[in-house]
Amino acid sequence: MDAHRPVALITGASSGIGRAAVDAFVDAGFEVAAAVRAPDRCAPFADGAVRLIEMDVTVDASVTAAVDDLLAELGRVDVVINNAGAGQVGELERLSMADLQWSLDVNYLGVARVTKAVLPLMRRQRSGRLIAVTSLGGVVGQPFNESYCAAKFATEGMYESLHPVLAEFGIHVSIVEPGLVATPFVDKIAGISGWQADDRPPDDEYAPLLAAYLAHMASPEVVGQPAEAVASLLVEIATSDEPVLRYQSSPAATAVARLKLADLDGQRVSTLTRGWLQA
Repeated sequence: MDAHRPVALITGASSGIGRAAVDAFVDAGFEVAAAVRAPDRCAPFADGAVRLIEMDVTVDASVTAAVDDLLAELGRVDVVINNAGAGQVGELERLSMADLQWSLDVNYLGVARVTKAVLPLMRRQRSGRLIAVTSLGGVVGQPFNESYCAAKFATEGMYESLHPVLAEFGIHVSIVEPGLVATPFVDKIAGISGWQADDRPPDDEYAPLLAAYLAHMASPEVVGQPAEAVASLLVEIATSDEPVLRYQSSPAATAVARLKLADLDGQRVSTLTRGWLQA
């Protein structure tokens, strides 16, 4: 980092990891732009170092306008935390094409829009940090998360492809893969498409599998880490002299990622995730 006070743009900043990241970056001495879809419904930030900006990552014009306004005011962006995202639980057979497009728009194309908007500036600066918060679902396909995992896989592929190219311009690209995090995001995903197991007809063959999966996710053995722990990792990456491409946010997430990377035929991962469907 240069001697100036660095500027961090954080998307999805109204709650969960994004909200925790705002506090963590302020504490680390950053000027923070907190991007939210509906500023009037966002609880106020206490610190005057936070600029609340309106941005809907699914709309090209919204992203472009927000980044242009930020650059006009501050002149630079040093770190971008692409955190905005949304879960979507439901089997492919029932998901509409509009459902699939929505998940791609939020979880993949939203990251692409924000990244595209800041890249010309970062190339001129010959510096910058682009950090995408994906998920363990961007490493391992998970039951009833077809649309969500597909979008997160896409984001990982995009950032892995950008990594060597942007390094030539002094821009560091990193991916953070949290496992389960104790945020409202986790509470919402089961019902986000309105297809909870108890709403299904008794002859629905998917219903018992979905019920078992949701029970597994809610079990005491599946404990989410605090959002603040992920936020601390984001600050660590943003301030590291030599950040690497890929990080997991917990030892449990690292163990699953390691399993996937060593599982060339996919059988070990499939055995693991199939176990989540057993009542």
